[in-house]
Amino acid sequence: MWHYFAAACLALAVTGTYALAQGTDDDPYIWLEEVHGEQALAWAKMQSEVALSRLKSDPDYQPSYDAVLGILDAQDRIPMGALRGRNVYNFWKDAAHPKGLWRRATLTSYRTQNPQWEVLLDVDRLAADEGKNWVYSGASCLPDESRCLISLSPGGTDAIVVREFDLASKSFPQGGFVVPESKTDVSYGSRDTLLVASDFGPGTMTKSSYPRIVKEWRRGTALADAKVIYEGTVGDIGVSPFVTFGENGRSLRMIARSVGFYDHEYFYLRPDNSAVKLPLPLSADMKGVSLGNAGAPDLVLATLREAWTPEGGAALPQGALVSFSLNAFLETGRLPQVTVMYAPGARAAIESVSIGRDAVYVGIFDNVIGSMHRFRRDGAAWTDTALALPPGGAADIASVNDYGSEAFFTYQSFLTPTTLFESDGASAPAAIKSLPPRFDASTHESQQYEATAKDGTKIPYFVVKPKNSGPTPMVLYGYGGFEISLTPWYWATAGKLWLAKGGAYAVANIRGGGEFGPAWHEAALKLNRQKAYDDFIAVAQDMITRGLTTPAQLGIMGGSNGGLLVGATGVQRPDLFGAVVCQVPLLDMIRYMKIGAGTSWEAEYGDPDKPDERAAILGYSPYQNVKAGVKYPPMFFVTATSDDRVTPVHARKMAAKMNAQGHDVLFYENTDGGHAGAADNRQSAEMWALTFVYLAQKLGLKR
Repeated sequence: MWHYFAAACLALAVTGTYALAQGTDDDPYIWLEEVHGEQALAWAKMQSEVALSRLKSDPDYQPSYDAVLGILDAQDRIPMGALRGRNVYNFWKDAAHPKGLWRRATLTSYRTQNPQWEVLLDVDRLAADEGKNWVYSGASCLPDESRCLISLSPGGTDAIVVREFDLASKSFPQGGFVVPESKTDVSYGSRDTLLVASDFGPGTMTKSSYPRIVKEWRRGTALADAKVIYEGTVGDIGVSPFVTFGENGRSLRMIARSVGFYDHEYFYLRPDNSAVKLPLPLSADMKGVSLGNAGAPDLVLATLREAWTPEGGAALPQGALVSFSLNAFLETGRLPQVTVMYAPGARAAIESVSIGRDAVYVGIFDNVIGSMHRFRRDGAAWTDTALALPPGGAADIASVNDYGSEAFFTYQSFLTPTTLFESDGASAPAAIKSLPPRFDASTHESQQYEATAKDGTKIPYFVVKPKNSGPTPMVLYGYGGFEISLTPWYWATAGKLWLAKGGAYAVANIRGGGEFGPAWHEAALKLNRQKAYDDFIAVAQDMITRGLTTPAQLGIMGGSNGGLLVGATGVQRPDLFGAVVCQVPLLDMIRYMKIGAGTSWEAEYGDPDKPDERAAILGYSPYQNVKAGVKYPPMFFVTATSDDRVTPVHARKMAAKMNAQGHDVLFYENTDGGHAGAADNRQSAEMWALTFVYLAQKLGLKR
């Protein structure tokens, strides 16, 4: 044990020395904000070595790592794929290909137990040949599947390099399009043009560090000479192009301007590149365009974050999915009749919308339980059909074919492995692939409960636990932000490392998320942010009252905004929790807009420079509220140097401050992985093995 103590003391000594040398009276740890600074990296490395030594020496670490890596690399996983015409494209990582293979199979072959895959790009070989730490970040292809745009990230950052790829030769062709590293949005406008939003030099990015300019780049010319076709402002979040392709060479070119995180303007690009603003309210979320066939109009689809009364029309409810004719608008310049396709009730929400050639598919959740609906056009009207998928879990859209009638869906629950279903557009969906169980679920049960928040609001949450169990070591997971919902999922890692050893976990559907639509999200914005933390605390108290767990056995875990959630509640109610795992978090909310992409989140948290919003933020910001002399639960901070979205700064500063105050803290900073915290399966296995070993140590799980 001596080497752990010595390393910890040395880390504290180094922290104190650096703080005196480079700190300020207001913030003695501001020097840690230099993400790639020599001293900051040395501190992070030393702290990480302390954490790795302590956790990897646990006898349960290596078996846990091996178990997770076995799950992630297993050959019997479902190869989830994107439908494109008669092919299915898949990105696959395993032990032999840790960076992954981009590949495709025919749809006919994909339906079989052993598809015949055609490897298009070996990312491991590419990275080795070029000496780059490439992480595959996606691909978009021309309708004829002759060429694609491949996005590659160095180490998992949000910044990417975009390179054109020739599918026939399986290579990056000489003279093909290449967009240098940047936070970039790129779409084919045609075979020989790109619409590019990127960093074109000084003044071309917003304060939020995203592009504000879109150019049309023609093949054979220099990117620097590309024509500017749209400009946003420096104060915008960013602008991005998107193109909808149809059959017979049809395409619609569009631009989205994000005025704020939840406020957008959408533009149709005419052939001469003039931009026509669509008649949608700023708060609407455009889902795309359903292209008409045989003379039918093209229909714009959007969901409404706020109720909307179009000029001369009836009131449209908040949360609804609506459509209108793009053709009629472009011809007249006036908003035509708006059709409500679906309006959810108070405890329901539209979770996903995908537009295919022949239908629109919508994932609808009622009391956080999912169903799938198919909408077909009947002139300007729509018919709604609920698809026959299993009840009681999450039904989600996996892929919809832009050039065919097929669609893929998944079903899963906390105790039911994922099954992939295919619909041919006419008959009921049929199961074509299933994930084998990763743990014995027969000894466990999943139940949904409700807690009562401080203001009386009913907060649903799920508990997955051993049958007929008393108080149990419990991990409470939450997010509560950005209109993101936590719906049932088959968490194989937690099942193997936690449930199988007698533990339990819970998932809280607190305000700030999207579980009950935009109103559920809006309830915890800005000045009301504390409501999300009150909800999470209420769920914890409710589980303790029900005898499901005890404070000493209750750990909390969350990442990104969820890291802020567990950081805030761990500081506010240290008596409720036995451990905190805080992943890629925000924590210094007074300086968050000066760190990473923080400026873009003002609509979520508010502006610390505005007195009323600053007061609300100061009320919960973990970094400002943590104090010496208070007994906080042990905290484990996990972050990544390459995270260029939140950055590792928040976790570094919080860990350094808590260490200096004498609290029980571990800190681990991975070099790669970006905001995901891990760039490949081995790094993911390490992160989750460290996490569950830590929780087992602190919460008393018998192993």
